[in-house]
Amino acid sequence: MASSNNQQPSPNTHHNPLFDEFRWVIQIRHSLEEDHDDDIGIPVSIFNVPKPLQLSKPEAYVPQLIALGPYHHWRPELYEMERYKLAAARRTQKHFHSIKLPQLVEQFTKLEHKIRAHYHRYLDFSGETLSWMMAVDASFLREFLQVYAVEEEEEGKALRRLSSRMSHLVDYTGRKSAHNVILRDIMMLENQLPLFLLRKIMELQCSSTDAADEKLAKMVTSLLKELSPFKLMENFPCIDVTQHAHLLELLYCVIVPQSDEQTEDNEIEEQNDDAGAPKEGRQSYGNSGHVKQLFNSVWNVGSTLNGAPVRFIRGIIVSRPVKFVVQLPWKILTGLPGFSILKQPVEYVFSLQGGQENTKVSNPLDASVSRPPLVEEIMIPSVTELISSGVKFSPTNGDLTTIAFDVKTVTFHLPTVSLDVNSDVILRNLVAYEASAAMGPLVFTRYTELMNGIIDTEEDVRLLRERGVVLNRMKSDAQVAKLWNGMSRSVRLTRVPFLDKAIEDANKYHDGRWRVKTGRFMKRYVFGSWQVLTFVAAILLLLLTGLQAFCSVYTCSRWFGGVMNNVQKQN
Repeated sequence: MASSNNQQPSPNTHHNPLFDEFRWVIQIRHSLEEDHDDDIGIPVSIFNVPKPLQLSKPEAYVPQLIALGPYHHWRPELYEMERYKLAAARRTQKHFHSIKLPQLVEQFTKLEHKIRAHYHRYLDFSGETLSWMMAVDASFLREFLQVYAVEEEEEGKALRRLSSRMSHLVDYTGRKSAHNVILRDIMMLENQLPLFLLRKIMELQCSSTDAADEKLAKMVTSLLKELSPFKLMENFPCIDVTQHAHLLELLYCVIVPQSDEQTEDNEIEEQNDDAGAPKEGRQSYGNSGHVKQLFNSVWNVGSTLNGAPVRFIRGIIVSRPVKFVVQLPWKILTGLPGFSILKQPVEYVFSLQGGQENTKVSNPLDASVSRPPLVEEIMIPSVTELISSGVKFSPTNGDLTTIAFDVKTVTFHLPTVSLDVNSDVILRNLVAYEASAAMGPLVFTRYTELMNGIIDTEEDVRLLRERGVVLNRMKSDAQVAKLWNGMSRSVRLTRVPFLDKAIEDANKYHDGRWRVKTGRFMKRYVFGSWQVLTFVAAILLLLLTGLQAFCSVYTCSRWFGGVMNNVQKQN
């Protein structure tokens, strides 16, 4: 009975009717018997989108019209496009020199291990199925890319070559909605095809390998110029298609600066203590000299005044009880009744003052550079707040390395970014690719966090648009604000020196303005705290009572009489 019970399947086991165990065993045995030494060094380049990113907006990572490659090939709603892909394959076959499509499939079958090496996910189907899939999908992608390789005078001829069934999908002017949908689909991370497959097809159509590479480079260069969010890039690089894995990786390498110094010091592992800390938690309090600084400041102001009441108050300040209180440690003093209410306001004022005037005092902004950035939204004021404090914004015709904050001219330099209906999908998939493939700091992700931080409302977008930093080709500024505010947070913490330096300098300038200091102080410790108001009212009442008692003993008119007479004359 025991053995029969052991042979029964577990109630939690679900049999997959589409899974062929016999074919799986054959495929595993065939894979283990082969020795593919030539696939060593081929990095994985086509990944699954990280779950934290995918949950925010799934439709930005899942193709909506056409599937390229194995990840989404069997989805029923996308399989309807198969007839268009087959039509493209037939037209591609006509341009081959004395070979047919099955012969191309045979060549792809010989490269099966190289194709599989590019994909992160295990591809659970035969090599022949994979080869046919790649041949058909690559033929469609080649025909679509030809849209960006024709010259203006050849546009009419190219349109006539298009099938009537394809004409409503492909648009040489880019005005048709289906054309934009295909553009977004072919730039999704999970919908990429290895570029070497396109090179193989082009070699069969061109007279030489160099001619094939030149034509393919022209096609993808025109495509990237159309899709790149940084429209005004100078000296667009010459693209070597042999050095890139797929279209999304190629676009990433064009717009993100490639540094030779990808040191591990720039990469920061996640720390739970800092990740859960509030923004105010970065500042370090507990300085025992705060109370001394407070009394010294009051004494310096009071020493410039004269008169009997001032001398009386000065005598109280230099008395033994007050000197004793000044010598008390700050932590003990704030524990006394009444002084605990003043702890945060005093520390807040002197932490801001010390960060700007005394370089020996630890600056919270400097300390934040050596700490991991918070998972929360990046700490930087909005465009409206920065401009109101005197910051100017200036566009640059370059890549992300042109981002900087000029302290002398108080100017924030940002690259000109052009946004249209395709930008949201492209930006999100670039972030997803960087999170999956980048070995160094997440430069592009940090840039999106910066834009997310400075853009809160459509007013911020309007200000950047008027200054040429944002070229808005969407319906409204509100859509652009929604685009940046909807960008997902980074899947891992990182530090980018030149970006963090610009953020630090902008924060330091903005926080150093007395208008900002006063506004924050009043909002946090006056208007937002009834305890402080009650304490101030009690102090004023105590001072007025003391003044009344003082005037009942001494004649106050001889000190204040002249002042009162002047007030009466003015009235």
